[in-house]
Amino acid sequence: MVCLGNICRSPLAEGILQFKVQEAGLGWTVDSAGTNGYHIGDAPHHLSQKVALLHGIDISCQRARRFRADDFNHYDMIYALAGDVLHEIKRTAGNQYDTSKVQLLMDTIHPGKQIDVPDPYYGEEPGYHEVFELISNACDQIIQQFAPIQRNQ
Repeated sequence: MVCLGNICRSPLAEGILQFKVQEAGLGWTVDSAGTNGYHIGDAPHHLSQKVALLHGIDISCQRARRFRADDFNHYDMIYALAGDVLHEIKRTAGNQYDTSKVQLLMDTIHPGKQIDVPDPYYGEEPGYHEVFELISNACDQIIQQFAPIQRNQ
């Protein structure tokens, strides 16, 4: 899960998907990163943490890190939370970029529509609730799409 700073959207996405993965009994590794280095080592934004906790998900131990080209070697799928993030993933990855491993997160629900998860960083708490719901719905779709494949292997 990749966003800009790895303190608002992608930590929520990591926490939500990890929670759903555990509920489904899957052994997936879920991580998140940001395309810029402004917040490396920082905990998620306090409103991301609050909204996650309201849903029984604790993301307080996460720490922001920067997306690296070699993430393509470590993960089967990389979800960008917005189009500008996808562009930066492509730029950072260079010749390691693999189109089969990258997707806009909201394309899991709305294929080809190129919908961004809005960045709630400068907004108030209601924006974080909206982002949580968008991401949660997309994560449900990811579980629905990939869990049967893993169980059949």
